[in-house]
Amino acid sequence: MDTTAFGCSNRLHSGFQVLLIVFSFIASPSLLAQQWITAEHRQITETLALDGKIEAVQQSTVSAQTAGTVIELPVDVDDAVQANELIVRLDDTEQQARLHRAEANLESAEATLNDARRRFNRIRDLYEQEVASQSELDDAQTQLETAEAAVAEAQAVAEEASKQLSYTEVRAPYAGIVTERFVELGESVQPGQPLISGLSLEHLRVITDLPQRYAQYVRDNRGAEVITDDGRALGIASMIFYPYADEASHTFRLRLNLTDPNGTLFPGMLVTVRVAVGEKSALLIPSSAVLIRGELRAVYVKNEQGQAQLRQVRLGRQHNGEVEILAGLNAGEQIAVQAEALLNE
Repeated sequence: MDTTAFGCSNRLHSGFQVLLIVFSFIASPSLLAQQWITAEHRQITETLALDGKIEAVQQSTVSAQTAGTVIELPVDVDDAVQANELIVRLDDTEQQARLHRAEANLESAEATLNDARRRFNRIRDLYEQEVASQSELDDAQTQLETAEAAVAEAQAVAEEASKQLSYTEVRAPYAGIVTERFVELGESVQPGQPLISGLSLEHLRVITDLPQRYAQYVRDNRGAEVITDDGRALGIASMIFYPYADEASHTFRLRLNLTDPNGTLFPGMLVTVRVAVGEKSALLIPSSAVLIRGELRAVYVKNEQGQAQLRQVRLGRQHNGEVEILAGLNAGEQIAVQAEALLNE
C-alpha cells in the first residue's frame, strides 16, 4: 500500500503508519454520531509578524544642579528606588554659608526699608501740614522705593541660595531602577554633570519597525497585537505611528503603549508584534478537527463512500478557535469536528 497519499513521512513511527491506513478505509460506527462540517473559504485579516522590543516610557538621567563634593551615595546600579528617595548627597558647606549671608542681607534690607517707610510717612505728614517742602517729600519717596527694591533683590538672592542648598540633596524623580551611576564618593561635581540614570517599570511600551509597503494600511486601520514568548497577548493602550521613514532601512517606527506591565515585563525583552496588513481568503476549520501526533497534523475527511479518511494537512495561523489550512484540504470537503473523539472510538 502506498502511504504517500496520506502525507506520511519517513519520520513517523510504523505504528502510527498502520493507524493512518486503518482509519483511512474503515468507517467507525461512531460516524453517524460524529458532527461533520464543510470546509469553506472566508475573509480574514492578514497579519505580519515583526520583532519588537520593550522599553520604559520613563527613562532619564539626573544631573547635578549645584557644585559640590559627593559625600553620600546610597544607591548602586540595579537598585530599586522609590519616588523622592535620596540617591546622591553633596557637601553643603558652601551653600549653607551662602544662605546665611543672603538671609543676613535680607534682614538688613528689611530694617532699612522699615526706616525709609517711617521717614516717608513722617515727611508726608509734615508736607500736608506745609512744614516740609516738596523736595523733601520727593527725597523720602525715592529712599523708600530704593529700600523696597533692595528688599526684593535680597529676597531673590535668599531664595536662590535656599534652592542651591536644596540641590545638594538629589532625589529620585519617580520610582524605578537605577541603570547607571556616573559618580563615586568624594568626587567633585559641577552643574550639568550626570549623576544617576534610571527607568520606571510602571509604564512600558513596545517599539517595532514596519516595512514601508504596509505603512498606509497600518496607519489607516491601526490593528496590532503584542505576543510574549510564552504566548501571552499584552494589552495595548495606544499606537503611535511615526510620520517619517528611516532613511537607511525605509521602515516606519511603531510605538505601542502597554496597558498593564503586570510586573512580568522588563525593558529590553523581545516580543512579537502582529500588525494587520490586509485582508485575504483563507480555508478555516475548527481547531478541534485537527489530530496532532508528534509532527503530524491531520483531519478526518468523509470520502465518497461515507468513510472517515485521515489526511495530513499543513496548518497556518490560529483564528479565534479556528485554524487556517494551507495545504491538504479543499473547500467543499466534509471533515469531522472532533478528531480526537473519532480516533479514540
